[in-house]
Amino acid sequence: MPTAQEQPLGELALRTLAMPADTNPAGDIFGGWLLSQMDISGGMVTRQFSKGRVATVAIDSMMFHQPVKVGDILCCYAHMEKTGRTSMTVRIQAWIIREGRGDRVKVTEGIFTYVAIGADGRPRALDAG
Repeated sequence: MPTAQEQPLGELALRTLAMPADTNPAGDIFGGWLLSQMDISGGMVTRQFSKGRVATVAIDSMMFHQPVKVGDILCCYAHMEKTGRTSMTVRIQAWIIREGRGDRVKVTEGIFTYVAIGADGRPRALDAG
């Protein structure tokens, strides 16, 4: 569970509003929607880092701490954990501003792995732009 003094790790990669269309049958925001926002965040950061196309190849871990509600502002932060010859591992944290006001609360975090993709659709070296 996040601590009160914990701060987001990495750069703000995405900010959006949780809407009623994104809810599950219980009325909370659907976990799949949240996961997709996190993946989009990581994709944008790794695309910029690799200077080209990327593909998500793994979600190595995922932890949901608290539900996201309609009206919450979702902020996804991405931190590059490591890079390989073709791959990038990113820690992505999802924080919310409950109902658009108040303190940030960490709701989800995960480790995502992306691979740089060349024009031929195959993995390419990161320095091959």
